[in-house]
Amino acid sequence: MRVHFALPSALAAITRTVPVAAGRFAPGHLGELTVVVPFELVDAVLAETRTVQRRLRDLPSRVGMYFLLAMCLFPEIGYRLVWDKLTAGLAGIPVASPSAKSLRDLRRRLGAAPVRALFEVLAGPLARPTTPGVRFGAYRTVSFDGCSSLRVPDSPRNRAWLGRTAHHGYPTVELMTLVETGTRALIGAVFGTTDEGETAYARRLLHLLGPDMLVLWDKGFDPNDFLAQVGATGAKVLGRLRSNRRTPVLARLDDGSYLSVIGTVGVRIVDAEITVTCNDGTVFTGTYRLVTTLTDARRHPAAALINLYHERWGATRSRTSLSELPEGGRPLLSTG
Repeated sequence: MRVHFALPSALAAITRTVPVAAGRFAPGHLGELTVVVPFELVDAVLAETRTVQRRLRDLPSRVGMYFLLAMCLFPEIGYRLVWDKLTAGLAGIPVASPSAKSLRDLRRRLGAAPVRALFEVLAGPLARPTTPGVRFGAYRTVSFDGCSSLRVPDSPRNRAWLGRTAHHGYPTVELMTLVETGTRALIGAVFGTTDEGETAYARRLLHLLGPDMLVLWDKGFDPNDFLAQVGATGAKVLGRLRSNRRTPVLARLDDGSYLSVIGTVGVRIVDAEITVTCNDGTVFTGTYRLVTTLTDARRHPAAALINLYHERWGATRSRTSLSELPEGGRPLLSTG
């Protein structure tokens, strides 16, 4: 397939050749994303999870996988409009024109297994050692980030395991991710009911941590046992303490921080005054109490840690509703 890019007059025109699968497999194409998720990888995942179609249909399993990926790129539109976007660049190639019901059946036929397998192959840090904004000294910066307000369709299957929330009446999923802060690459993700709590889900991602990582987290992740479990992975921590936490002062340091202990873990506490100036000139101030297992104030001064902490807000700020969960209500993405 040849794609012609028409540019304004007096400028050059660029023509590229884009490989597209033949026949019924042609809709299984997502432009540049197909370079990251090539046909061979999708076929291998389908074979491993035994979800290859038993007979060649107008909607093969491989096409179904790319359709699901396209749904993630366009979460606010229906099945048919997603299909139209998936096939928009295939002018001149005869492709199927399935109904919304056919696309729904395709999704159900695939199930969760191949999607989860594909996620586990692709999830992980993306940055190289020289990539700017992803390291603090010798450590790769990562962040736990959770959300407990992701609504899913109010179907009987979803209600059976999620229930309904009093706030908006829809079944709601809690999502917990481990993210590389500089690239926003997902290292791991788990989700489920909202009654387990953030740290319960975060514990299912601890096996993804390592001694080369510095974990950033917000308040609420500071239970004594959780801090100890993170420390046992070899990873370092920079997080925010809840305002009602009281920590003993063992030694004052020159940069204004002090050494303390939480449970059995030796830590350093940094009290920071935060000032936020809005576009309209409104100013808000507050106090953050940060905790870290980087206890050497000479190598990691308090000012540097305060400047670093704001990076966790850049981890995963965008939120979208999850589409209908698969048959049986089990999660699609999970590494725990």
